[in-house]
Amino acid sequence: MRIAELWRYPVKSMAGERLEVADVREDGIVGDRIVHVVNGAGRVVTSRSKPALLGHRATLGTDGEPLINGRPWREVEVPEGRLVRYDGVERFDVLPLLVATDGAIAALGYDGRRLRPNIVIAGVEGLADRSWEGRRLRAGEVVIGIQDLRERCIMTTFDPDTLEQNVEVLRKIRREFAGTMALNCYVIETGKIAVGDEVELLPHPDPLPGKRGEGSSDAITSI
Repeated sequence: MRIAELWRYPVKSMAGERLEVADVREDGIVGDRIVHVVNGAGRVVTSRSKPALLGHRATLGTDGEPLINGRPWREVEVPEGRLVRYDGVERFDVLPLLVATDGAIAALGYDGRRLRPNIVIAGVEGLADRSWEGRRLRAGEVVIGIQDLRERCIMTTFDPDTLEQNVEVLRKIRREFAGTMALNCYVIETGKIAVGDEVELLPHPDPLPGKRGEGSSDAITSI
């Protein structure tokens, strides 16, 4: 197995950027989801309710600040709300990393970007990753703990390029994959990770950490 893709989403719910190399800290890939949108009441707005956010592309500037469609985020206004920077760990509804595999994406039969993964692993047969809960992955300098499968939402129904909605995507996930696809993961050992790095599946000797933010309407979701 090897790392096939790395993704970072500097602004929550906007299209992200594909990377060749990433620094991984305890709170995931550096620069991931460090800006989000809030409405007039101060509540986080995501593309679950405002899918037009997906039409903006966010990247990380050389100064560590996000760019939106090539412009500094502080200079950008979006009709969905007000942009706010926040890099606390609470910005993730579940865990800091989402890992998908080529086997699972092939079984789904749709563009893997709909899953908004941070890491895509190639060389995985079919749905083998669905038995990885509680295990660990070693890739490059990084060791990743696998908690559980990710419950999927309406976000998967929007085409990442056209924003056209196809509800059959989520129906298929619910019908054939018990509503879950890709893996909620956390960082055990920090370091660098790169496309092409070999990935090794390890046993997991430690108890799984509790989930964060699930069920809270105020949680900042990692989409």
